[in-house]
Amino acid sequence: MFPAENAPLDITLDLFPPWFLRVFATAFGLLWGSFLNVVIHRVPRGMSVVRPPSHCPKCEKPIRAWQNVPVFGWLFLRGRSACCGERISIRYPLVELIGGVLALAILELLVLSLPAAVTPAFFGFAVFASSFALALGLVATAFIDMEHLVILPDRANIVGGLIGIGTATLRGRSYLDCLIGAAVGFAIGYGIDSIYRMIRGRSGFASGDTVLLAVMGCWFGWVGALFALVAGAVQGTIIIIVVRVFGGAVAEPEAVKRERDEIRAEIDKLPAEEREKAMAEWRAEDELADEPGDGMQAPLPFGPFIAMAGIELLLFEAFLKDLFFLWMGP
Repeated sequence: MFPAENAPLDITLDLFPPWFLRVFATAFGLLWGSFLNVVIHRVPRGMSVVRPPSHCPKCEKPIRAWQNVPVFGWLFLRGRSACCGERISIRYPLVELIGGVLALAILELLVLSLPAAVTPAFFGFAVFASSFALALGLVATAFIDMEHLVILPDRANIVGGLIGIGTATLRGRSYLDCLIGAAVGFAIGYGIDSIYRMIRGRSGFASGDTVLLAVMGCWFGWVGALFALVAGAVQGTIIIIVVRVFGGAVAEPEAVKRERDEIRAEIDKLPAEEREKAMAEWRAEDELADEPGDGMQAPLPFGPFIAMAGIELLLFEAFLKDLFFLWMGP
């Protein structure tokens, strides 16, 4: 990952003190982490991420600027809303911290590792901005999927994929490599789901996860799409085993159960002759229309594990390629 030889070298990375870049990246990441909380809360509910401004989810009173300071606002408020005393989930400062840590990690591993004296500042900024955009999308996907068993809307994933293809040269890839990766990622997910449907008669690989594998292919080629699937499955299995060993249970998220009950209640209000048709349409549109049960039958969010593998690829791709894919050659 190096800038083009004929790129302008008027302003290079060595003109910016590393401490300044680290402080800027951390603050930038914390702020965007705060915005991610808005995305994670509103997108699954079909709400705008812009309007209305930040407000208490319970009493809907506006949140003051000082209360919205990443991490510190939650600490000052002792984890409770200032307006009504509602408990504020630990997820909020956690996501903000993740944003700050990821921004700093991207700066350290992908930008400051470049030869500062000859790397144009705009090139370093492009690497940072594009990489951080992917990281934000993957974090949002992970938290939304854990709570609602859905990922970001297709439009957001298409934009993420296009950014991956458009910035291919920043990562030393060709556009063709990324396009092939997208096709392979989609084919893998679609193939797994098709085989599972033939055997079990129901979906076994969510359509959103198929799209997410295609996005991984846009960024990291077909090897990246394959790695995201395998590493995601391995890490997911390990985490589930650890949860079970320590007495935890694998169950469908409560938010999904509530959403299903609300939809069923609306369908039950329909006249009898319309009810069956509405149920059939719902089942055709929603893979979670029928309650699967808990334990081994519970649907598992695979998006967080694909997202985890994607962030690992983003930060440690060269190391992972050396570790796992030496047999592929250069």
